[in-house]
Amino acid sequence: MIKTRTLTRTSPNGIVAALFALGIALFLLAGQARAEIAPFVGSYTGSAEVAQVDGTKIPRDMSVMISENKQGFTVKWTSITYKESGKVSEKSYSVDFVPSGRGNVYAAAQKKNVFGHEVQLDPMKGEPYVWSRIDGDTLTVYSLFVDTDGGYSLQQYDRTLGDGGLDLRFQNIRDGLILRAVTTFLSRE
Repeated sequence: MIKTRTLTRTSPNGIVAALFALGIALFLLAGQARAEIAPFVGSYTGSAEVAQVDGTKIPRDMSVMISENKQGFTVKWTSITYKESGKVSEKSYSVDFVPSGRGNVYAAAQKKNVFGHEVQLDPMKGEPYVWSRIDGDTLTVYSLFVDTDGGYSLQQYDRTLGDGGLDLRFQNIRDGLILRAVTTFLSRE
């Protein structure tokens, strides 16, 4: 005996209703992200002397701009290092964060997939895995790199609201060891 299966088809109205509900949910999550990030929004600048392994200190200027966007928020930061040789090194980064659906944890939207949706980079391909969280008055951005030998490097930026700006605490951790730690105050512009 041959069994037959009846396929049911979703009505166009059901599809439209589901898409509408999804749109409302995304809108509400984005609104929550904007409400959580609102106290941090602004531009901040400062400087620090970064201690090296040999004990020398290298001056570094730092800035960060935090803004709301359509989906969540954007964090842009720049670091300018002044070496004793006179060489100046500038590095800038910009990451858009979107709600992850896990409370105050936000996923980085760093590239677009084949469907045009923003997705995380792949740490198994040497790309950083980036996420953030807001815990009270602290916005933390994490960046995880997986080495070719399976080790890891984690950069952690804690930006805590303070009187007139942000207290910045940066750590670079490799395989459990803190390689560099920087603390400074960034003044709101």
